[in-house]
Amino acid sequence: MTAETQPSTAGTAQDSGSCCSPSGSCGPAGAADDQAGAVTTVYRVTGMTCGHCEGAVSAEISEIEGVGSVTAVASTGQVTVVSAGPLDEAAVRAAVDEAGYELAGTV
Repeated sequence: MTAETQPSTAGTAQDSGSCCSPSGSCGPAGAADDQAGAVTTVYRVTGMTCGHCEGAVSAEISEIEGVGSVTAVASTGQVTVVSAGPLDEAAVRAAVDEAGYELAGTV
């Protein structure tokens, strides 16, 4: 009976989708499964100086069709975008401009 209980508990945790723990035991499978075949592009954005800047740039880029996630870091000027496919640079430039910053290209 003990052997039946252990697999059942492990199966339940995996089936519920809550496998991530503070130790990161689920690894990259959590986000990667949602965006299989995703494209990651790192852009350089000038003018960001704080968390508000990061949020503004992230919010605008997130509205582009196909964007799955955006991480902006003001201290480095880097904005990492994960998307379903390659993005049109003009669309990214327009989004960054709308946020009040300047796209300097890709890293």
